[in-house]
Formats: sequence, structure tokens, C-alpha cells
Amino acid sequence: MISKKILVFLATLGLFLSCTDDKNYQDYTLKGAVFGTTYKIVYLQAAKNYQKSIDSLFLLMNQSLSTYIPNSDISKINNGNSKVVVDDLFVEVFQKSKKIYLETNGYFDPTVGNLVNAWGFGPKKERKNLTKDQVDKEMKLVGLDKVTLKNKIVSKQNSQIYLDFNSIAKGFGIDIVARFFDSKKIKNYLIEIGGEIRTKGKKAKDKPWTIKLIDPIKKDFDTGFKVINLSNKSMATSGNYRKFRIASNGKKFVHTINPKTGYALESNLLSASVIAPLDCADVDAYATAFMAMGLEKTLKFINNQNNLKVILLYSNNQGEIEEFSNYTY
Repeated sequence: MISKKILVFLATLGLFLSCTDDKNYQDYTLKGAVFGTTYKIVYLQAAKNYQKSIDSLFLLMNQSLSTYIPNSDISKINNGNSKVVVDDLFVEVFQKSKKIYLETNGYFDPTVGNLVNAWGFGPKKERKNLTKDQVDKEMKLVGLDKVTLKNKIVSKQNSQIYLDFNSIAKGFGIDIVARFFDSKKIKNYLIEIGGEIRTKGKKAKDKPWTIKLIDPIKKDFDTGFKVINLSNKSMATSGNYRKFRIASNGKKFVHTINPKTGYALESNLLSASVIAPLDCADVDAYATAFMAMGLEKTLKFINNQNNLKVILLYSNNQGEIEEFSNYTY
């Protein structure tokens, strides 16, 4: 039979440990560089600083999917190694890419890698001004239907096909961190990498996670921004207003390669932001696809997608910037 003194001691110890645990739970903000850009991660009421764990996750991502690392799995595959056994990260990104490739009728296509390099927007920085014949030749290597994955082995119809998952990898990296937080029972967080964002729960004082999105139409006014509620949502933006180059002949080339034509020419769609209660990898891929589609095809696509909210900036016939949005502010 347990004595009263022991019961009192255990009760006191339990109270002490409870108080200690409460004091150990903190809010954290982590900042750094990854995937060629910067990140900011905020998570609330956590037992410890998970910086080392997150760094390890980023390292695994890069080793699997980075075309900028010569000995990564994807670089080995792109260099013709047909015996690479890929990891689960690669498998999931490939499967997601295949799904959205089919949904968008090929406007999202990670096999445009050779063209990305040739137009000067990949790790090789070739910066060619391709002729029509050269584009036609490269287009024979485009099409995710030419690539299969079985038993974690990638098979390509042509060994020169170049895979580039950079247009989905940032979002996927965010998802990996989100899953890690979920495994640690962290209920409130915001993860941002290079402008792509995913949140869960709410921020401090029970307020929703919000961001201010610059409104280029009203940028010269005090009200030149929009407030977006991102609680329990993901958001990704793709645009050609930063990543472009001007050739010696004055022609503008943008980083979004149209997988239907092979050209890196600007469409009437200048920027596409996608907001949805989905994985960030999904909205990242959709935003890329929409930039290739252009305004009219994008509007037609989202008309059949109730869970996708978009903010589209486009150039009208007079060259003025206009906005379409089905997001309720």
C-alpha cells in the first residue's frame, strides 16, 4: 500500500514536471537559405528547436532532386545512369508530377529541362538563341509520358531526356517540413520557401496566418496591397517579371518554357498565384502550368476546379495590367 507521503511526493513531482514542460514549450522562427533561395519557418508551442532536423530534411531533398548538385540522384539519371534506385521523395514528386501533367494536358511537364538549360535558365546557363530546327529537335525529348518509374528505377525512352523538378520542388520541400511538424504534434505553423507558403492552425493570439500581397495596379497608393488569409492553406506564385533575359536582338526570353511549343516567350499572363487547401507541391505545379497555358486556357481550367483559388495578373490588349481573381478577400 502506497503511503500518504509518497502520494504527496508524486503529486508534487507531477506538478513540478508539468510546470517545467509548460516553460519548455516555445515559439520558434527559423531563417536560412535552401534550394537557391531563402526560407522562413514559424512554429508555435514546440518542445525544442528543430533546426537540425529540418536541415537534414533539406539535405535529403537536395540529394534526391536537385539538378544543381552533380551527384544527386536526378543528376545521375539525367547523365544517363539507368541503374539509380531512387528514394521515396523522388517517387512522390514523380507521381505528383505525372498526375498534374495529365490534368493540365501536358502544360506542366518536368521534361522541359533541356530547353530550360538551352534558353539559359538552368544550372548549365547555356543562353542559346535557338533556331526553329533546334527547338524542334529538343521537343523530341519533351513529354513526361516518355518517362516511367517502376520498382524505384526511372526508365526514359531516350537517354537524353532531362528531368527538372524545380517547378514543384520548393512546394514539396515545404510539405516535407509540414509533415515533420505534424509528426511532432505541432498544431500551428507557417512555412515559406522562396515565396511559396503553407500554414496550419493560427498564429499567436489566435489570429489567422495572413500575408500582404503587393497589388501592382495600386502599388503607388497606401492601399497597394491585398491581405490574404492563408490559414490551413498553401499558396504558390509563378511569374516572369523577375526571371527573364533580353537577347542581343532585343527579344525577351522568360524562364517559363511552354512545353507545347518549346519556346521561352512571354504570354499575356504575367503572374499566377494559386491558393488551395492542398499540398504546396500541387499549387506550385499548377502555378507553373498556368504560366505556360496563358490567361484564356487557365480560366477555362479553373472553371472546373472548385478548390483552386487564383489571382492572375495579365496584360490586356492595350498593354495595361489587369487582374482576375476568384479569391474572396
